[in-house]
Amino acid sequence: MVFSRIFKIFQSEAHSVVDKLEDPIKMTEQGIRDLKNDLQQAMTSLAQVKSLALRLERDCNDKNKIAADYERKAMLLLQKAQSGGMEVGDADRLATEALTRKEEAAKQVQSLSTDYQAQKKMADTLQAKVEKLRKTIQRYENELVTLKARAKTAESMKKINKQLSTVDSSGTISMLEKMKQKVDEEESLAQAYGEVSDMGMSNLDDEIETALNAPQAAASDSLLELKRKMGMVEAPSGGTTDTGGTGGTGTV
Repeated sequence: MVFSRIFKIFQSEAHSVVDKLEDPIKMTEQGIRDLKNDLQQAMTSLAQVKSLALRLERDCNDKNKIAADYERKAMLLLQKAQSGGMEVGDADRLATEALTRKEEAAKQVQSLSTDYQAQKKMADTLQAKVEKLRKTIQRYENELVTLKARAKTAESMKKINKQLSTVDSSGTISMLEKMKQKVDEEESLAQAYGEVSDMGMSNLDDEIETALNAPQAAASDSLLELKRKMGMVEAPSGGTTDTGGTGGTGTV
């Protein structure tokens, strides 16, 4: 059992490593870096090929000038002999040597020209490939920006959907219902306490109002009459007071 768990742990870690290695963004970035290295090497090779082509072109032009110069000298030698400036035999010998060197230079020109054309063609081909590689890298870099944005959006959406998928709707609704019931109970209890408090205050107020509004004269007469019956006070002498309000007179 223990070894089985350990194996599963290593297997999970291995899968994680593979997932990281297969990250398309990282792989694309590495691919672009490799292409840039290839571009740098291609540009170095292009510079070398162009440099050789330029040197061949320069050498070809120099040999052309040398050939033309030997031909010009041979003509001058012949003209000088014709004008009597030198022996005809010497002039012919030197002119022949000059023409020989001219032919040698001309052969070198032909060889250099062939090499130059081949080198120039190679440089043009390499130049086209370098331009194509540069455009490819630029296109990949632009696509990488879009890929990163899409990957970031996808990751965010995955997290949100994952969170939504793990939400227990029934449990949440149940908790809300319990909370609603609890709040209803608290509100009802608060209302009941308020009514009880208002009831106590109302009874007291009613008692005070009754006492204040009671007929004071009747209460006093009843109390006086009771005291008379109990002998606590003497009855008034000389007659009774007219309480009817008809103008009668009491004891003088």
